Amino acid sequence: MSVIRHFPIFLFFASIPVSLETQELPRMGGLSLVPGDFLRVLVWREEDLSGEFQVDQNGNLVLPLLGEVSVEERGWDEVRDWLLQEYGKELRNPSIELTPLRSVYVLGEVNLPGRYNIDPTNDNLAGAVSLAGGVTPNGDMRNMRIVRDGGVILDGIAVEQGLAQLGIRSGDQLFVGRRGWIDRNSTFIVSAILSVSSIVVAILTGGGG
Repeated sequence: MSVIRHFPIFLFFASIPVSLETQELPRMGGLSLVPGDFLRVLVWREEDLSGEFQVDQNGNLVLPLLGEVSVEERGWDEVRDWLLQEYGKELRNPSIELTPLRSVYVLGEVNLPGRYNIDPTNDNLAGAVSLAGGVTPNGDMRNMRIVRDGGVILDGIAVEQGLAQLGIRSGDQLFVGRRGWIDRNSTFIVSAILSVSSIVVAILTGGGG
């Protein structure tokens, strides 16, 4: 399995992660990696071992050093603990960060529509939109919907909602809708009203003279 894209080097070296022995490992009950998902692996000072690796249709990951790993029907906590243990056998005092990712499309009124890998444990809809360059001048963050397999499953959702809470899956499409016509043309409408008002006032003033 090839790596879709490597984590940017400047981010990789931006901060030193804590060692494996002291790394805080919050539990993520109920989360699992399924085909189409990615795993982000960051191994300190081991760029060749780091990257984003996709779960194939058989529920397997192919990771440098560890080879093929099955994640099918295994919870995220179990997978993460096992991987950290295996890396610990191969590396001396490793510092490792493992992050599950959903691969989704961010489309509609955004500046950089496309497919993005997002962390369902930490990100919300606003974070997903920011990866796509934010909304266009005509975009409305209050007008968002999620499409799955050609059908709308959620509509008018709040951007503050977490992706895990929404049950986001890889392959889902997050659409940012357009602002309403009145909202988009409010400046023109106000200008037109003021112009008409000025004409009416001028006519009435002239008539009164």
